[in-house]
Amino acid sequence: MDIEIYCDETYPDLLCSGKPQARYMFIGSLWLESKDREQYKSEIHELRNQHKIGGEFKWGKISPSKEDFYISLLSWFYSKGENLRFRCIAIDYDKVNLVVFHENDQELGFYKFYYQMLHHWIHDFNTYRIFCDFKSNRQRDRLQVLNKCLAFANLSARIDSVQAVRSRESVLVQLSDVLVGAASARLNMKLTSGSAKENIVLHLENLIQRSIAPTSLGEKKLNIFKINLAGGW
Repeated sequence: MDIEIYCDETYPDLLCSGKPQARYMFIGSLWLESKDREQYKSEIHELRNQHKIGGEFKWGKISPSKEDFYISLLSWFYSKGENLRFRCIAIDYDKVNLVVFHENDQELGFYKFYYQMLHHWIHDFNTYRIFCDFKSNRQRDRLQVLNKCLAFANLSARIDSVQAVRSRESVLVQLSDVLVGAASARLNMKLTSGSAKENIVLHLENLIQRSIAPTSLGEKKLNIFKINLAGGW
């Protein structure tokens, strides 16, 4: 099976911030079969046209005037069942020790968490292409190293590529942005009562019939991996 993964994140600089604006950094990923990509893109563009949404859509652009579009977008996402899945990792700022575990390198730590988010959903005999929202890195080979680490840890799967894309060029990265934004807003308690963003989160929770919260590894539709940085069982 050929799988494509579209990734985005929230609060990516949280690990090196002297004044953190949230507790959790999130890295999110949208998973689908390659054969479905063009159909899904076409259907998202159709939704955009119906609601007269021009340009890039993302969590940060949600407003009352665009609420109906985002409600429809999440309903569309849910309607695809397990053929379109979302997984994200929540990293607790207070529990990250960059000096001991990440060579005092926030960027290295960031991509180690990226690895953890992806690795546990990679299955034998599948082929994977991974698209990460473009991020300026001090070291240009970060994605190549991530590719090699994933390939080495998953010898019976094929990691075909890990590459950067501009979110404005990919509606699937934009959908990943909306979903990771919703998860982050709920767990970081950033929602304002009665706001369009809260309404959209409540709609998503109604669709999945539970609150947005950490899940088990086996949750297939909306998986939230809250990593345990303290170790133990």
